[in-house]
Amino acid sequence: MCGIVAATARRDVVPILIAGLKALEYRGYDSAGISVLEDGQLARVRAAGKVRELEALYAAHPVAGVTGIAHTRWATHGVPNTVNAHPHVSSERVAVVHNGIIENHAELREELRAHGYRFESDTDSEVIAHLVDHGLARGADLLQAVLAATKRLHGAYAIAVMSRDQPGHVVGARRGSPLVIGIGEGEYFLGSDVQALIRQTNTFVYLEEGDIVEITLDGAAVYDADGEPVERPQRRSELSADAVERGEYRHYMLKEIFEQPRAIADTLEGRIAEGRILPNIFGVDADALLARVKHVQIVACGTSYHAGLVARYWLEGLVGLPCSVEVASEYRYRHVVVPEGTLFLAVSQSGETADTLAALREGHQRGYLGSLAICNVPESSLVRESDLVLMTRAGPEIGVASTKAFTTQLTALALLTLELGRLNGMPADKYAELVAELATLPRVIAEVLTLEPAIAALAERFVPRHHALFLGRGVNFPVALEGALKLKEISYIHAEAYPAGELKHGPLALVDQDMPVIAVAPNNQLLEKLKSNLEEVRARGGELFVFADTDAPFAQDGERGALIRIASGGNLIAPAVFTVPLQLLAYHVAVLRGTDVDQPRNLAKSVTVE
Repeated sequence: MCGIVAATARRDVVPILIAGLKALEYRGYDSAGISVLEDGQLARVRAAGKVRELEALYAAHPVAGVTGIAHTRWATHGVPNTVNAHPHVSSERVAVVHNGIIENHAELREELRAHGYRFESDTDSEVIAHLVDHGLARGADLLQAVLAATKRLHGAYAIAVMSRDQPGHVVGARRGSPLVIGIGEGEYFLGSDVQALIRQTNTFVYLEEGDIVEITLDGAAVYDADGEPVERPQRRSELSADAVERGEYRHYMLKEIFEQPRAIADTLEGRIAEGRILPNIFGVDADALLARVKHVQIVACGTSYHAGLVARYWLEGLVGLPCSVEVASEYRYRHVVVPEGTLFLAVSQSGETADTLAALREGHQRGYLGSLAICNVPESSLVRESDLVLMTRAGPEIGVASTKAFTTQLTALALLTLELGRLNGMPADKYAELVAELATLPRVIAEVLTLEPAIAALAERFVPRHHALFLGRGVNFPVALEGALKLKEISYIHAEAYPAGELKHGPLALVDQDMPVIAVAPNNQLLEKLKSNLEEVRARGGELFVFADTDAPFAQDGERGALIRIASGGNLIAPAVFTVPLQLLAYHVAVLRGTDVDQPRNLAKSVTVE
């Protein structure tokens, strides 16, 4: 969630740093700060709250310099306040900004105290500043001191460091968190992502895991984790300064569908390292609260509700925690029994959904253990009013029909499931297997997106239809619900979703040659039962469209339907993976029917009224 910007130039870099921080606000943060070399000394401005508070302080007490670093921080170690805000300084000669979590900070803190260092903050990040300063005190230059410091750090990090003793130099390093170099005309930059720097340059170098970089006015030199020089290719970004442009895509929705691998990778970034979920990703002292959870109450609306339904299967099946999921508008108006040790979990893309917000506020009065928000908008009311938060990092989602917000919510809910699993005795080998599976999700979804031409062709068969039925079993029933919602939202085809086992209890009466049936069929323990349900459709002359796992035993029925093979990647990530072809199907049907894909009639992106 934190963001880094750094620059060395022949002009005042403070406006560059502040503009970069503003571009990173989507990542989520609760404090901001900058440090520049001014007249040979480190000058620093920090503020709790938003970048606008930092700007106000800067306006009242201006600083200027041609070398500087800046940061937006989301609190993990230490409460959000000015003292814990970055940059952190050591001996008035080293300044550091840091994204990520240093897991061995307590051990390093004691060691550095023995060397005479005093700590001002409660953060894990301050140890980096003192480690680098200790290296400088022993005769190393800045690059050498940072290289030595990184060898002592366990966990995930991206850092930018500068020293008053080497003006015009900034050293960066990354492991588990991204860092890019921006190549300007006689000036160089570092940033957490391209968006932070796109107003300054469109030429970038993406650092690889373990890389260290030193930028000066003369260029950018990159080294591997052992300090050996390496070459990394320069790339020209097509991203415009306005991050919400459609670019090459016909609609925002299609753009956002194809952004899902990147959005999911961003949601995982800095939260998984060395085969485990990193501590405190849900906020300060989160582990202490989560360890006491005995029950989970999920409240959400629309697509977010469907994400919550998936999470219920995970939490009960993988962790053994009872879980209830409720539509926020219903939760608000009934008497709710709150079992002891219940976590209130609110899920929302915007964080401003009226019913979800009201349910959260209602929950504060009902004796819950605590509240956790999973949300995409860092400044939203839901985020501000929850005890714990996990941002989804989907970036701006313009299309009304949610796509990348849903799959990043599933990603965040999977992280929560695994963390609760660890705290509730999940076997170590099972935990490691599921963490590894979750880490593959961006790649697996990227592979599924290559099926777009086949799905676009399939969509032609839906254009004249007025109704559709979606089927799924177990954890994939919510996926069917989401697929039906997408189709009805943007194509205006009436679509319903049912658990496949419920066919005989009503929906089978609707099945005929004019009712297409779409089934989600990963290769899990319910596959054979699902196949039996689908035979009932075939027997009634129904047109069956099956999205099946690559190794699921299905025979193709080309005359009355179609079979699309999907590599699911595993049972944990299958719900997110199988959602993507349903998104593409809905999109292409809507395009062929000529509807307003991005702004469907009667709907709004964020429902802020009851």
